[in-house]
Amino acid sequence: MKKLVVLMVIFFSTAVLTSVEAQKKIRVYPVIGTVVTKISKPKIIIRNTAKIYFADGIWYKQQKGRYIVISAPTGVTVSKLPVRRKAVVINGRKLFKYRGVYYKKSGRNFVVVNV
Repeated sequence: MKKLVVLMVIFFSTAVLTSVEAQKKIRVYPVIGTVVTKISKPKIIIRNTAKIYFADGIWYKQQKGRYIVISAPTGVTVSKLPVRRKAVVINGRKLFKYRGVYYKKSGRNFVVVNV
């Protein structure tokens, strides 16, 4: 009986740990220049008459029907960040970080900043 209980505890502990580990995902910014054919629910931002696309914390430009990953344009404002953003304090300033890009809160919006 004790062996059965021990085996059940080990089994369920392993299942819970595996489930928790599966939920932890490392979100990194893709390599600049990566080309994709489709992005999900992009926000379109106009900057100097050029369209920039923002989807899941990644910045793109469109070229020949495809989307190319670009570096986050400093000074550009977005109304929302993905919920997985992290609040960090750098040099006494509260910033938000997502996929390696830093944003400062400005009213109800977020502005891309260099750190």
